[in-house]
Amino acid sequence: MGYFFSILCVSVAMYFLGSVPFGLLIARRFCGLDPRLDGSHNVGATNVARLCGFKWGVLTLACDVLKAYVPVAFLAASGSPELAYPAALCVICGHMFSFFLNYKGGKGVATTVGVFLALSPWHLVVAGIACLAVIWRSGYVSAGSLVLVLTLPLLFLCTGSFGKMLFALVVAALVVYKHRDNIRRLFRGEEKAWLKKE
Repeated sequence: MGYFFSILCVSVAMYFLGSVPFGLLIARRFCGLDPRLDGSHNVGATNVARLCGFKWGVLTLACDVLKAYVPVAFLAASGSPELAYPAALCVICGHMFSFFLNYKGGKGVATTVGVFLALSPWHLVVAGIACLAVIWRSGYVSAGSLVLVLTLPLLFLCTGSFGKMLFALVVAALVVYKHRDNIRRLFRGEEKAWLKKE
């Protein structure tokens, strides 16, 4: 009973931590605007960078990565590493379906990076290289993000980490779902590049 209570408490705490909309807080504090009302209408780092400037986008990215990385890394290194996986899923879900934003939110890429940086950094590095290569060649962060989350389960499959593969598949499904509008725009050739073109 105590074990399941621990999982419940950690999961709820991580959901609320993931729900903290750093992109909204940073954009309002430093730029005086609501990123939900312009650009891609998203509170993630890409939209904040587009609307407020690169440095504020980087700050948003760092905050969203760290809110996932720090607690998951702590749990993974603690005496109860099995708590890390439900905690990781809940922090990602909190970011995507934020309690503070009427269960709307970001697309989960930064928190996914934070989670896998804690759980499997070398797999993340390889997937991250693929992601950056796609962004560099295409100019689309959404395309690179999709490559990142779809590469991770393949890497875990290739290395025989089947438990992590299943977890990565669940995360990938969530991220792809949140990118469904981006996917439609990519196919129609209407997706916005990550920086404004003059």
